Amino acid sequence: MGRDKALLKIDGAPLWQRQRDLLRTTGAREILLSARPDQAWAARAAGFAAVLHDALPESGPLVGITAALERSAPAHVAVLAIDLPALQPAWFARLAADCDAGIGAVGRRGEFFEPLAAIYPSEMKWLAWEALARGDFSVQRWVAAGVAQGALRVREIDAAMAPMFANWNRAEDFRPPGA
Repeated sequence: MGRDKALLKIDGAPLWQRQRDLLRTTGAREILLSARPDQAWAARAAGFAAVLHDALPESGPLVGITAALERSAPAHVAVLAIDLPALQPAWFARLAADCDAGIGAVGRRGEFFEPLAAIYPSEMKWLAWEALARGDFSVQRWVAAGVAQGALRVREIDAAMAPMFANWNRAEDFRPPGA
């Protein structure tokens, strides 16, 4: 993208703030921010219980998710990527309805999971540790293992829900609402 996606604005607010507020409206009790050490804005961002830095920089989101699972007090951790600006609180309400003790929920479109808008049980940290120990940083494989072991339920994402999962990975993807 060429710039920090977290600082892109929607309705005058940076994406990091929008995502934090979305999680707050879903009833999240403890909101953690996963950021790179070079993201100076993260140290000044208010409303987070903690800012987590990846233990293995440039290793992908599984490292940050693992840090959240290790640090979080609640039995479940909702994960929300900074670059999913169209995601709505109703998505997390749907996922929460699928969760149970020791069981989380994740969406799937076709063959691919949406692991960065999901709810994971704290028990998934064991699978994460095993994957990281093998040097396997694939979130898709980690989620598939969680599904296979019964730790995650899958909610299919239909065509009507698909636009909520459009992300801003490139400059040309950045289109604020109403643009």
